[in-house]
Amino acid sequence: MPLFIVACGILALLLLIMYFKLNTFISLIIVSFGVALALGMPLGEIVKSIEAGLGGTLGHLALIFGLGAMLGKLIADAGGAQRIAITLIEKFGEKKIQWAIVVASFIIGIALFFEVGLVLLIPIVFAISKQLRVSILYLGIPMVAALSVTHGFLPPHPGPTVIAGEFGANIGEVLLYGFIIAIPTVILAGPVFTKIAKKIVPDSFNKTGNIASLGEQKVFKLEDTPSFGISVFTAMLPVILMSIATIITLVQNTMGIDDSKTFEIIRFVGDASTSMLLSLLVAVYTMGIARNIPIKTVMDSCTTAITHIGMMLLIIGGGGAFKQVLINGGVGDYVAELFKDTTFSPILLAWIIAAILRISLGSATVAALTTAGLVIPLLGQTDVNLALVVLATGAGSLIASHVNDAGFWMFKEYFGLSMKETFATWTLLETIISVAGLGFILLLSLFV
Repeated sequence: MPLFIVACGILALLLLIMYFKLNTFISLIIVSFGVALALGMPLGEIVKSIEAGLGGTLGHLALIFGLGAMLGKLIADAGGAQRIAITLIEKFGEKKIQWAIVVASFIIGIALFFEVGLVLLIPIVFAISKQLRVSILYLGIPMVAALSVTHGFLPPHPGPTVIAGEFGANIGEVLLYGFIIAIPTVILAGPVFTKIAKKIVPDSFNKTGNIASLGEQKVFKLEDTPSFGISVFTAMLPVILMSIATIITLVQNTMGIDDSKTFEIIRFVGDASTSMLLSLLVAVYTMGIARNIPIKTVMDSCTTAITHIGMMLLIIGGGGAFKQVLINGGVGDYVAELFKDTTFSPILLAWIIAAILRISLGSATVAALTTAGLVIPLLGQTDVNLALVVLATGAGSLIASHVNDAGFWMFKEYFGLSMKETFATWTLLETIISVAGLGFILLLSLFV
């Protein structure tokens, strides 16, 4: 049975990564070859499928992902992220400190990838915790909730961006609906969940944590950083451009307005790749040239950003290769046949498959890509909103982060928690994001 072969492939992937300690990319390619052979694919088609999957996935993603990494790095290196965090904390005041952390992490989380945002914000959270004499976990939970939600639901992050490309969904719609879902999800998983976690594991809120492993952090004097307004504008510019284009296109389609050169230009500027390029050029000026930083220093930041994401791009490409093998090997068609006469929602199915794979594999991006290989053949049989299927896949791929996910160990070590405390805080928080996200997606599906 095709599904039995897929299960064996996933088990082999787990063994290669966790037991034999092989690199994730190498493991994915080995398993792709193995599953292709087991599915009985013609030998001449196997390498072509793997190359097509890897190239097709990276062809769509590399430009957005690369430009996004550079944009985030420029904002971080110029002190823009620090300015956003500190200004919001001062504005909200001591009593609403959690909400300041949520808003700051959300804005920074849009511009920076999860791990980068975490490394950047944790020293700030530790400093505020010491200054206000509040628990680091009291501030840390809202911070990681906002970073995780933006990572799972909002382009240009790799998960939602690559899945939108695989499903053929409008990336602007994914962004717009992602925002609608992200805001209540962050509130539930952040400030609301903190109160619950305090009752479940009260001792964890007394831990002092340890960020020595982060090394010496670059701290700016506030007067040496860009202004708050320009920092937020630079971080949010790709979101603004994509959202404007999506809203105008939705209004045009709803009101039946004839197409014109103006609408064509708006769609061009609002395309994810164009938006990211324009935003990067603005960042080169606002975070560099306008502050008299030499262009060589600005370009060095861009180069560093790319070197840091090289392996991540290969892993995503490896996930794309595995996904293509599942499609070309007939597994997706087999799943489509199983659900042919059912009323089962593709949104729910995508979430369930992504959740099972996430728990098994650890990597949210690999889980989401593998889900695409199983769900794509189903989408032709239904008129479901593709943007919502993208978001459901993203939500499923966040569930129950545990010992096979790097995020679990980062959270545990930085906040000085025991295994039990990490499961009761981090793992539960990720599950709340996943389940609440699904709930809001299903609710939204009634209206769009």
